[in-house]
Amino acid sequence: MVIGLSLLGVHLYQISDPYIQGVMSLQGDVDQGEAIFAINCSGCHGINGDGLVGPNLHDVSKRKSKLGLINQVTSGKTPPMPKFQPTSQEMADLLIFLEQL
Repeated sequence: MVIGLSLLGVHLYQISDPYIQGVMSLQGDVDQGEAIFAINCSGCHGINGDGLVGPNLHDVSKRKSKLGLINQVTSGKTPPMPKFQPTSQEMADLLIFLEQL
């Protein structure tokens, strides 16, 4: 029970974060997301998200929530993936692009 409450507390803290709230409130642009992906992500995940050094990202939005994807991209906690700090709009654009992979 303590672990469950701790996880709930972490989740509530994350969704109250101004950056995450900003990302979630914005409409993403697929074309801009594709450009951001090509510049920042394709070197490891492949231009089509098929995976190279990094994993295949097809259907990633079915495996990870938007919050999980935001944390994955911005945290840098999964080497060799670097910490990446896109603006709120860039992150919204990237999320909408990842949803269509």
